[in-house]
Amino acid sequence: MLPSQPLLHGAVLALAALQALASDTFIAAVYEHAVILPDATYKPVSPDNALALMNKNMDVLEGAIKEAAQQGAHIIVTPEDGIYGWRFTRESIYPYLEDIPDPSVNWIPCTDPTRFAPAPVQERLSCMARNNSIYVVANIGDKKPCNSSDPRCPRDSRYQYNTNVVFDPEGKLVARYHKYNLFMSETQFNYPKEPEAITFETPFGRFGIFTCFDVLFHEPAVVLVSELQVDTVLFPTAWMNVLPFLTAVEFHSAWAMGMGVNFLAANTHRTSMSMTGSGIYAPDRARKYYYNMKTEDGHLLIAELDSHPRLSPASPPAVNWSLYASNVKRFSPDDHDFEGLIFHDRFTFTELTKHEGSLTVCQKDLCCHLSYEMAGKQEDEVYVLGAFDGLHVVEGQYYLQICTLLKCKSTDLNTCGQPVETAQTEFEMISLSGTFGTNYVFPEVLYSEVQLAPGEFEVLNDGRFISKTRPTKPVVTVTLFGRWYAKDPQQPPFP
Repeated sequence: MLPSQPLLHGAVLALAALQALASDTFIAAVYEHAVILPDATYKPVSPDNALALMNKNMDVLEGAIKEAAQQGAHIIVTPEDGIYGWRFTRESIYPYLEDIPDPSVNWIPCTDPTRFAPAPVQERLSCMARNNSIYVVANIGDKKPCNSSDPRCPRDSRYQYNTNVVFDPEGKLVARYHKYNLFMSETQFNYPKEPEAITFETPFGRFGIFTCFDVLFHEPAVVLVSELQVDTVLFPTAWMNVLPFLTAVEFHSAWAMGMGVNFLAANTHRTSMSMTGSGIYAPDRARKYYYNMKTEDGHLLIAELDSHPRLSPASPPAVNWSLYASNVKRFSPDDHDFEGLIFHDRFTFTELTKHEGSLTVCQKDLCCHLSYEMAGKQEDEVYVLGAFDGLHVVEGQYYLQICTLLKCKSTDLNTCGQPVETAQTEFEMISLSGTFGTNYVFPEVLYSEVQLAPGEFEVLNDGRFISKTRPTKPVVTVTLFGRWYAKDPQQPPFP
């Protein structure tokens, strides 16, 4: 059916307005929030008590939103679970949930709060956006009733979703996303029947949104970038850091580089759960990031980004990840290879025994090649080159191909792969590559004290990940983290 003339005219006007306002750059903000948690209880609290707790968190978020707007930010992202925390059963989270309508209803809760069922959280978030003329991204809980006519309807006759919402600078609800890849402990939520690929247009590009654990899977994360061509990803998260490859700042900055998009990651802050690490990441480098395991304070980050990073001169080239590695002979024999575990995955390692050289280590179809030169090897520090080609099966199942240069915890080779945060050995140059079977490879660098290396490394179009100049700090790991989505197990049936 063709759209009516008024609808068509309205769409043309809206597009023209966006184009007129279009900007080559924009200012982004993310807020890492130390969430005020409810008391742990299996019994639901009253709606008034639930709202009181959520208002305490929104008081803090509102302060960050006001500050971001005063500094010129156009959009701010706040964390997953940032309004009510995570200590819940399916029953005890219910008083914290609201019915969130489809954005197609064209609703500004701030000016029309009684149009739907009471929604004080959406109303307040909408007013924060409207009163500060800024896009506000928040994570709340959605509830949707169902009945026996739906064979998938849960026993309590409702679906409960971990949900991201976006309000535009007028306070209008412009995006709603139900998290698809729930983490193991999220038994209070359902996942949607189909993954949702949610985008919306702004004067500074096309935006997509997903949540935390989603970033490790093909849907919806890769679909948003590869098929729907978003420029910027909005990413509320409650990320628990896991060394050596899955600290928040390390992996999220690598995802931005590997996918060629801006990535706005807002993490919760709770050091007892290793939750910290937020950032504003562009494809070429981290523009701003924050990692702090010493205090329990929240933190606001603000930085300027290109609206269309793929069109930027700094945009990384298209990469054939196996081109170089497939055309070189093995640098070294395998007679000194040994095995070790990294986050439950059995890697094949070989030690860097000299101050400089070239090494190869292989596992299954993946061969990893390293050329390096150390500025001066510390005698009490051991580095290895490692390869893993297989299915990861702990806390989720996903197929990995990984090439990594990493520091071992001690001089005992049995400690290689155990978490390490500090190093003293500095390198003059590093070049890492691998015979990857996937095009989805995320280049990671982690310096001592969990610091990134903005702008110091680059990916060549033949798949080599190299230091552009002498690395400025001691190296903990340099890694090519490959995801082979086609080899993932099938998703479980809808619960």
